[in-house]
Parts: sequence; C-alpha cells; structure tokens
Amino acid sequence: MARGRSIAIPSPSLVVMIGVAGSGKTSFCRRNFLPTQIVSSDSCRAMLADDPADQTVSASAFSLARWIAEERLRRNLLTVFDATSVQPRERQYLLEIARRHHLPAVAVVLDLPLRDCVRHDLGRPDRGVGRAVIARQARRLRAGLIRLGAEGFTVVHALRRPADAARARLIQVPPACDRTAEKGPFDIIGDVHGCAHELSLLLKHLGYRRATPGGAFRHPEGRRAVLLGDLVDRGPRVIAAARTVMRMVAAGAALCVPGNHDVSLVRCLQERKAPDGPGQRRSVREIEALPTSRRRLFAREFGEFVEGLPRHLVLDRGRLAVAHAGLKTEHVGRDSEEVGRFAVHGETTGAVDRYGLPVRVKWATAYAGRALVVYGHTPVPEPEWIGNTVNIDTGCVYGGSLTALRYPEMTILGVPARRVYYESSRKALRLRGVGIRAETRAEPVLQG
Repeated sequence: MARGRSIAIPSPSLVVMIGVAGSGKTSFCRRNFLPTQIVSSDSCRAMLADDPADQTVSASAFSLARWIAEERLRRNLLTVFDATSVQPRERQYLLEIARRHHLPAVAVVLDLPLRDCVRHDLGRPDRGVGRAVIARQARRLRAGLIRLGAEGFTVVHALRRPADAARARLIQVPPACDRTAEKGPFDIIGDVHGCAHELSLLLKHLGYRRATPGGAFRHPEGRRAVLLGDLVDRGPRVIAAARTVMRMVAAGAALCVPGNHDVSLVRCLQERKAPDGPGQRRSVREIEALPTSRRRLFAREFGEFVEGLPRHLVLDRGRLAVAHAGLKTEHVGRDSEEVGRFAVHGETTGAVDRYGLPVRVKWATAYAGRALVVYGHTPVPEPEWIGNTVNIDTGCVYGGSLTALRYPEMTILGVPARRVYYESSRKALRLRGVGIRAETRAEPVLQG
C-alpha cells in the first residue's frame, strides 16, 4: 500500500477545509481529527432542523458553527471548520476569528477533479447538490486559490488527486513556543547587548563550565540558561556574546528568544541596509572587521539562529513564560504575528517623552495571567516586580549589571558591568543613568 503524505498542522490552530461539495471534506476530517475538533455546517443544520441538507436554516447554522469555532479558539483548542468555504467572504470571517484569538489559520484545500466530485455527489442522494452547483463552486475555488496566502492563512496545503486526499495524514504539532513539558531548573538572563565578559562571568557564577576553551557553557547539574534576547548592539563584543549563546543553544544547554535588536541587525545584514543608529553601527563595524569568509559565515549563522527562535516560550507546565519585551495575558502560549511583534518589540503609545524617546506602555500593570512572565527590553536599576511579572534588564551595557533569575528558586544573581559601554547622545540621558526609559512609561489602556 502506498504511503500517504504527512501534513503538519499546528495545534492549536484554526483549520479551514476548502473544497466543493462532493470533494470528500467530511470523510477527510473524520480520518484525521477527533469528532470534537470538527465544526461542521452540515452538523449544525442537523442540530437546528434534524436535516443536514435543510438550506432554510443555513444562516442560523453558520452562525452557530462560527460561535462554536470562536469558543473553541478562545479556549486554545484545535478547531476544524468543515464547510465549502470557496468564497473569500466566507473565509474572511474565519480568519478574523483566528486573528482575534492569536492563533494561526491553516487552509486544507481539496482541489479535486470536477468529475470525481460529481460522481461522489451522485452517491449521496439524501444531500446531493448537482453538477451545476459543484461546477460553480469549482470556478470560485480556482479563482481564489492563488490568493489564499495573501488573505492571511499561515500555511496552505492543497491536495489535487483523490488518492492523495485519501492517503494524506495530518500530524498535529505544538507551536514553537510550547515547551511546557520542560520543567527546568532555569537561569533566566537579561539583555546582554554585547557584554560578553559579563555574560561569561555570570554563567560561571551560576555554575556553568566549559569543557574546552571554545566549547559551550554547560551546567553540571543539568540547569539550563534562558536568554531574553538583545544579544547584540551597543556593547563591546557582539560576536563573542552571540556565539556564546548560539553554542549553548546548539548544545542543549540554553534556550533563547529574540530581542528587537537581534531582529533588526539580521535585517540590516541581510538587506545590506545602513545601520539603524549608533548602537547597531557598533555591531556592523565589528562584523565588517572580520575577514570576508568569517563575516559571511557569522552573518548567515546569526541570521538562521535568530529567525529560528520562537518569539516567546512557555515552560514548566504553563507556570513560566519568557519574552524579550513582555506578553499580554491573552498572548501566553498563542502564535500570531501580533503576539510575536509584542513579544519582541513591546508596545508604544505613539507619543514621545520629554527626552524625545517613544513612550513605551507599562503592560505589566494589566497582566493577569497564571504564568510568571520574565522579560527585559526596558532597562531598570533593579529587577522590577509588578504582579506576576519581573523585568530583569538591569542595563549592563549602560554601566548597570547583567542579571539572572534562578527558577524555580526565585533568587536573583547579577554581576556589575566593568564600565559604561554605551552612552546616549542625549546629555540628559547620560546624566540620569540606567532606568531613565522606565520612568516615562505609560499605563495601558484597558478595554471594556
């Protein structure tokens, strides 16, 4: 027997089945999903009228199906929407539901030959729709296929032969942020910003050791470091800091999430753009000073490393979450562009403060989640506890310290910076020192 195609489906997500009547969507769903995961327009018609083919209740049936889908996604459950969904307006509402709950939307398209769909339709006299209807649906399906990605689907899987649809097997995979099975213990380290000396010193104080001078730091008791991003920019040894972390992650001795400076530097290197400000200029100068082959190797390896990192992590059975800039309550464990953007860049109000800097939102004051959120991004003089969150970016590159939170012990360990490595061009900021950015944060605007 021929082996079928394996299709990875992120779970949780919204899976939208797309195909004309008679394409076998319902049978496909039954083979690949639990009955409780499938939200079917036919089933909703049956619930409302005792007849899955009763078109007089279609409007109410679709309202019921969408309500069920929304409730399941709100509960972070994989949801499969089984209807034809051949028109963009039918898909748009579903995509909005997925976006609202910060989950990916996956299109599974059964684009089978018209003759096969018509033959299958003839074999179900109780709810057949006829060749004319199927042909019209097929034209609409083909017209919209090329635009599915642009509509907002995270991924599109198209099956075009009956044999492929019959043998395909869907494999549910957790999102990259889901590391809930990993219980630690962890040593969570704040923004490094090229302070390679302080990073090595902090790791040694935490008990990590290298077997060889150029090897990865490992902990003899199996602890793992968790880096909160912003490995680069502003500091004196960007390459050494990045390579220390990259080696540890490759060796399984550390986890990492990206910071906005990491993402921005990768874009700068890949697109050969001018550096974004003096902090990034330092990184670019250090990288460009390498011989050509080593420069290209670092740019490629660092780019692949950053692009492969999850934007946030949920650990220890959901008790712990880490992100560079933070997470809203509804973001934890979810996977969407909005969640990723917030986790890496945080949120600003659109205004500037008295120092000419964008005003950041103090999101932690509104956080009400079960997971402890550990983050950085905004330098503070000392670790800042707000509710069930803690900011451990203590501004090492500005002359503060590099800080680690030991979890689950909940103890703080830090090493002071050897000196001030980076000073703002603004005189007021130089005089005020670490924490000036935190002073002008705005309280979040609560909805409802």
